[in-house]
Parts: sequence; structure tokens; C-alpha cells
Amino acid sequence: MSLSHWEYDTYFRDLDVAVIGGGIVGLNAAWALRRARPDLRVVVFERGSLPYGASTRNAGFACFGSVTEVMDDLERMPEAEVRALMARRYQGLRRLRENLGDDAIGYEPLGGWELIADDATMARCLAFLPTLNAWAAEFTGLPEAYADGTAHLAEFGFGGTRHLIHNRAEGLVHTGHMMDALMRQAVASGVSLCHGAWVERMDDDGDGVELHTQPFGPVRARRAVVCTNGFARQLLPALDVTPARAQVLVTDPIPGLRFRGAFHFDEGYYYFRNVGDQVLFGGARNLDFEGETTTEMVTTGLIQDRLERCLREVIIPGVDFRVQRRWSGIMGLGPTKSPIVQALSGTTVAAVRMGGMGVALGTLAGEEAAALALGTM
Repeated sequence: MSLSHWEYDTYFRDLDVAVIGGGIVGLNAAWALRRARPDLRVVVFERGSLPYGASTRNAGFACFGSVTEVMDDLERMPEAEVRALMARRYQGLRRLRENLGDDAIGYEPLGGWELIADDATMARCLAFLPTLNAWAAEFTGLPEAYADGTAHLAEFGFGGTRHLIHNRAEGLVHTGHMMDALMRQAVASGVSLCHGAWVERMDDDGDGVELHTQPFGPVRARRAVVCTNGFARQLLPALDVTPARAQVLVTDPIPGLRFRGAFHFDEGYYYFRNVGDQVLFGGARNLDFEGETTTEMVTTGLIQDRLERCLREVIIPGVDFRVQRRWSGIMGLGPTKSPIVQALSGTTVAAVRMGGMGVALGTLAGEEAAALALGTM
């Protein structure tokens, strides 16, 4: 497809910054660029009709780390990195809420909960809580963000669960509303959104970046900010980012649903919440790590069957339900859960690998990427 004179002149002539990826990170980067420099011409290239990846395909958790997840992280990452990452997630959520407003993103301060199946695991968690609460107090200001919540177990009606841990500093967001509000703010600031534009290749010549796009052909920009998360290696193969599919389902409304909030179990590999009186449930990627290391956005019988089984046995035992919708999204993972936000050259910045925590990390990652790009202009 050849661009007309009017299209090229309006959107692509003298382009200052091309932001590749129109999810939570990319839109925050673009918006931050225009807030800092209203004179810049900034275009977001998004290959999907809607944000393609995970920004509108996640569970909408405003969380910063369950107890067993943090304990597992400490076996793979230095303590200082784990603590810094928890703080960064919490601060990112605060920034998201400040930027867009709680009403616009459907924020609900319902707390986070972790289901613990056995006494031995709960004993380990309780022994770790004083340390974890001391760390969390540094950024939440709460003396006891995490606490034993087992007294609520009968109230929620879960099966196969002996204990609960409650985090009162967590909550829920409506990620569709969040992304719609973010798009509106970006456009109002003067950002141009170019949906259906797939950047197939980038050539960085030191003075600028040539984007090879479908369907528009070559487009040149002074700077490029790559915010494609799990798809990052398609453009930047040297980056240590692995795609990871997350599968989700949501039920029809369930009369008298007994729980409200964000819930995790099995080190965060399973997660569920209420959406009104519906149950949204995702995870089980640990059943098939190899098969779920993909950018193909489909669902599989193996994962979906396990999710339905857990609904019947753990989440709503004895309750009839019907699955209303199934979908998947693509996360970006790596050897550490810390994101990559760095200048790769004088003209290219990357903000990718959100580690399954894009809602929490995306706002700050986008703003930091914008600052890096501005620092070279």
C-alpha cells in the first residue's frame, strides 16, 4: 500500500519518535513524550486493531507479589532486586491511578488473597511474613500489608485449601477501561495512533531509524521506542526476552458468588477474581512450559481443561457454571522478573519484558523509556 501525500504529510513527515507497540508501556511512553515536549511529532505503531499482546488480555490485577511468589523469586534473584521490584510494582500502580484516576480504570481496593493448600507451606509463609511486611512497609506505609486470612476461608467456600493470606494493599482494575482511558489521554496530548501497522524490521543508522512497516512501507523517525514486550525479539533479537502465553476464561454470572478480590495460588501460576458475579480465571502455564512458550494467541484443551477442573474443585466447588469466553495473551519473561528499560543506541530505546506484571510496571516503564529517548534529542 502506497501512502498518499496527505497521509504521509499528516502522520509520518518529520517524525520525531516512533513508538512501536500500543499497549500500556507504549502509550505511556508516547504520552510522556508529548507531556515533556509538546513540539514533538510522536506516532504509535500498533499492529492490532486493539492492543495486541497482554494489555487488554490480562486479569486486571493491581498486585505486587504474593507470598509464595516472592519466596520463589528469592531463590532465583538477589534479595535487593526482589525488594526493588516489589516497590517498583507498587509505585507503578500508584502512578497509574494518579495519571488516569480510579474511576477511569475501574480500580477496586478489594485486596489480594493467596490460597495455601497445606500446613507446611503456610508455616513457611507465616515465618516469612514479618520480613515481608517490613519490606512492604517501606513503600506502602502499612505496618502489616500481609496477614493470615484463614478466618475467611469458610466465607469464600473454596475447596482443597487449608489457609489464606491476605494483602490489603492490592486490588483490581478493568484493563479495557484502563487502556481506553490511556488511549484518550495520549491522543488528547497530540500523539497519533496508527493501528493495523506492523513494523517488520528496523534499521538504525545512527542518525535515525528506518521502520519497514506493513502496509505503509518504509517510515523514518529520529528516534524509536520499542515497547513490544513478549514480541521484542522479532525486532531486537539480541534481547533476552521469551514469549509466554497466558490462557484465561470467564464464566457466566454466578448467583450468590461468595468472594470478591484478587486471588492467587501455586506461586502465582493460577489466578482468579470476580468481575461482578462472574469468575475470571487464568494460568496453568506450568502444566506445559514448552508449549506455552509461544506468540500464538490461541487456547488449548490441556490448559483450559485444567482451569475448568480447578473451578469445580477449588474455586466454586458444588456450583454449576458455564464458560462464557476463553482467550489468551502474550507476556514477556526472562531470567529475572525485572523489566528491560534501556537505551540500545543513540536512537533506539527498549522498554520490554514486564514479567507478567505489565499493569503494575507499564506506566513507569513507559515514562522511563520516554525520558531515555528525550535524553538523546
